[in-house]
Amino acid sequence: MSSVKNVIKDNYNMMLLKDYLRQKIKDAGFSGVDISKTPTGTRIALHVTRPGIVIGRKGSGIRELTDTLGSKFGLKNPQISVVEIPKPELSPNVMCTRLASHIERGTAFRRATMWTMQQIMDGGAMGVQITVSGKLRGDRSAFEKHSAGILPRAGHHADVIVAEDIAHVKTPMGLIGVRIRIARKDKFIPEFELKEKPKKEAKPIEKKELEIIPEKIDKDEISKLKEKAKTESEQIELESKLVEKIETLEDEEEKLK
Repeated sequence: MSSVKNVIKDNYNMMLLKDYLRQKIKDAGFSGVDISKTPTGTRIALHVTRPGIVIGRKGSGIRELTDTLGSKFGLKNPQISVVEIPKPELSPNVMCTRLASHIERGTAFRRATMWTMQQIMDGGAMGVQITVSGKLRGDRSAFEKHSAGILPRAGHHADVIVAEDIAHVKTPMGLIGVRIRIARKDKFIPEFELKEKPKKEAKPIEKKELEIIPEKIDKDEISKLKEKAKTESEQIELESKLVEKIETLEDEEEKLK
């Protein structure tokens, strides 16, 4: 087999492995996996938000996952380690999964998008862009992009500081795709400098310029929610009550009627 075919095969197997882990340890907040081959076997580092769920009681979860990765994906003597993510809000993998879960539960995609964007920016991101595409509100496919902060679009430094992920969710209308791109301040290249633009006088906002009006939610309420949730599923369920507080222009129009 040629080297090109080997690369394609390895990338395909990696894609299947990530899809499997995203579903298998969904409640643990799967963010990513690092795989390195050694003379004694294969080292696998799982990056998650809740390591205890992956490890399981007395290591039962790790043993089950080790056997599965060895038999199903053909990894030689897999050695799994679990790494906790310090800031889940800055991981596009985690936030993609959360946004997809909100949409799957029936939450309006604009409310879910605005909530996710607010959580990412409050987590300390330099910028974020969320794209939702598919049959959003009718029989015809469409897409919407929502951005906040500063997000480099091209160049070497954009490749360094911007991370992205894509997730798909099945709805009664069809398949909806979610793409999140996050720019992190801690990865900003020192040779570049961020300069704040002078503040300009506020202009009257037209209806076309603003599509979503977020209601300010108490940060203490959000922090208590995160402490109360033991799994990702519980956090999504608790968050859904706060997401409903976010208002769109459609809600404002209904009040004015």
